[in-house]
Amino acid sequence: MKVDVLLGLQWGDEGKGKLVDALTSGYDVIARFQGGPNAGHTLEFNNQKHVLHTIPSGIFHSEKLNLIGNGLVIDPVVFKKEVDRLAGFGVDVHDNLYISKKSHLILPTHRLLDAASETSKGNGKIGSTLKGIGPAYTDKTGREGLRIGDILEDSFLARYKNLRDQHLAKIEQFNFPFDLQPLEDEWLAAIDFLRSFKFVNGEYLVNEWLKSGHRILAEGAQGSMLDIDFGSYPFVTSSNTTCAGACTGLGIAPGHIGNVIGIFKAYCTRVGSGPFPTELLEETGELLRTTGHEFGATTGRPRRCGWLDLVALRYTVMLNGVTQLIMTKADILSGFKTLRVATAYRIHNKITMEIPFDTETPVEPVFTDLPGWSEDISKLKDKKSLPENLKGYIRFIEEYLNVPVTVVSVGPDREATIHMV
Repeated sequence: MKVDVLLGLQWGDEGKGKLVDALTSGYDVIARFQGGPNAGHTLEFNNQKHVLHTIPSGIFHSEKLNLIGNGLVIDPVVFKKEVDRLAGFGVDVHDNLYISKKSHLILPTHRLLDAASETSKGNGKIGSTLKGIGPAYTDKTGREGLRIGDILEDSFLARYKNLRDQHLAKIEQFNFPFDLQPLEDEWLAAIDFLRSFKFVNGEYLVNEWLKSGHRILAEGAQGSMLDIDFGSYPFVTSSNTTCAGACTGLGIAPGHIGNVIGIFKAYCTRVGSGPFPTELLEETGELLRTTGHEFGATTGRPRRCGWLDLVALRYTVMLNGVTQLIMTKADILSGFKTLRVATAYRIHNKITMEIPFDTETPVEPVFTDLPGWSEDISKLKDKKSLPENLKGYIRFIEEYLNVPVTVVSVGPDREATIHMV
């Protein structure tokens, strides 16, 4: 058996949660492989909206197994709130959720370090979600982090206090006001709550599942353009959001990767700072934002909006070895007479199809205009009913990227999903 990988191809917020939920019926295991509570995977069904931050998006299917892989960083407080909210909907996650012992913990002081560092940057802010993600991954690579498995050790509290005190010394240098006590009390209570879950050697478990014929879907967070190595550095997240991250974030060999399912919006959005060549700063961008409800599921911040960037999409298709594409939010483009698509960049008066190394490089998108459609497609159920101009839009994308679009999402509900093949 192979592990299929589903990930975002833009700057996050592509609709991964909904699509994982919609595709879960074809798998036995859903495994998150990187990120943490900076993720906001939104699912809608039965007129109810759910936002998952750490728990895999297959959790609403009680017969499926879910794994939080070693590539994640976990905030016990956020995790407990997530579990409690699911319990309110009758979803008990204890039976079908496994947590890798090698996933790392986010401490209260990680969050304080995040906020202090971001505040100190002034106008040079990266756009952090302030969830402590960056500082937690910094401790991981610095070989000082605490992991889920450490919770079970007698030395855990002493090790926590030692790392906490190191953080406090750093925070003092920022002259950043804070009150640690209530944060710490809540965190330690959440640590006790975590102990009731199944801690596993995730790399062994996932490979045992593979050998026994389990169908596994690896779920990514954020988007490929936010990858720590290949994204628009330094305006990126702190983990590998590309397909390679599924191998290191779960403990599977590259040869075990099967289909790579790339998700992209029919237009582009971005949260926080960083380059965005096709960004629309006038009424068209605001129309996309309001019509598409483009506000962060985790932070609530308004998203920057722009036309579809096929140069960036071609780049992330290449990096991930994408075998099939899913286009989301096609319904939001209904009513636009003309749709613009960036098919090249003009940099220093030269045409290129490559992403520039320097994020300060002035980039002028070269657009191709395509006819839009006026029909409301949000209630459509099959591909035959799609407007001809939407079909043309999809064909143009497929031909440019040389990858088929196999699913088109026309609304937030799990039922608003049209299979193209």
